[in-house]
Amino acid sequence: MVTSAFKWIGDVDGFLELIDQRRLPGEFVKLECRDVEQLYEAIKTLTVRGAPAIGVAGAYGLVLAMQKQKGDHAGLPLQAGGNDLEEGLSVLSEASEYLASSRPTGVNLFRALERVRQRAEAFAAGEPGARLQELRQIVFNEANAICQEDVDMCRRIGENGERFIKDGTAILTHCNAGALATAGQGTALSVMFEAHKRGRKFKVYADETRPLLQGARLTAWELKEAGIDVTVICDSMAGWLMKEGKIGAVITGADRIAANGDAANKIGTYSLSILAGECGIPFYVAAPSSTFDLSIKNGGQIPIEERSAEEVTFFCDRKVVPEGVDICNPAFDVTEAKNITAIVTERGVIEEPTASKIAKHFR
Repeated sequence: MVTSAFKWIGDVDGFLELIDQRRLPGEFVKLECRDVEQLYEAIKTLTVRGAPAIGVAGAYGLVLAMQKQKGDHAGLPLQAGGNDLEEGLSVLSEASEYLASSRPTGVNLFRALERVRQRAEAFAAGEPGARLQELRQIVFNEANAICQEDVDMCRRIGENGERFIKDGTAILTHCNAGALATAGQGTALSVMFEAHKRGRKFKVYADETRPLLQGARLTAWELKEAGIDVTVICDSMAGWLMKEGKIGAVITGADRIAANGDAANKIGTYSLSILAGECGIPFYVAAPSSTFDLSIKNGGQIPIEERSAEEVTFFCDRKVVPEGVDICNPAFDVTEAKNITAIVTERGVIEEPTASKIAKHFR
């Protein structure tokens, strides 16, 4: 059974319910997000994480922002240039900018926020006699649409990629690209879920994914819940398992993909692509079309988030690094397109990705 990372509870005046992923697998705790500040903190602290999930959560964050506009003016017409209209759109713009600053690498968040904001602006411009409540409903409807599209997208990615998992093989994955990272059943894990549904017998090795152990805590938990054979390994063990012939393919997700196919994903993914190439193992990336940023020519232009030193200096609440030692903690790295066997999207498969193939894929 696939567990959803979050769920909107109620109507336009409702709230976003999140699984606190920081506390898995030891505790299954749900949090209620009722304002933009709470959601910002949830994204920043990885309570909710994964590029597609952050995008959908961000869209619902704008619904939360608009709830502050539901006072005495909610039933009054929005006059073009009037205070109600300007205030409502201003709140959306400010909330968008605020949420976008929570995490810089994954493009899904920026795209979802911009989509909701543009939809609201177009409605307000085209319906000068509309009421504030109607504008709020438009924002809510757009967030719901983004969420449902993500659910459908996840399923189609799995259906397009399941053929790459053969009976009796072993798959290596890194970080978490499952239901906890999306609104649906995941991206990289969706491929595994769909192969499992079809009766395929295979094993998954999940890298622990230092420093926050998303593979050990989240991926292993999801696969175990789904009844898929999973073994957790330390990140440094992957190369040896490949050399020993125990890995048949590597499948990961992505947080942003450039126009030429270079893909940013959790730190450590680049190393796996080099190791897989050396050992002649196919390396697949499973990601939605919304993860592509065609305005960026190559991976060198993708901003890489640098996270807190404490994520490295502490392990299980115990300090493991001497005081005064410098820490480098980039959250992502970039795998070059030449190291990727294929990118699986909801639209299909891009084999040996190049800028021209990707442009054709989107055409």
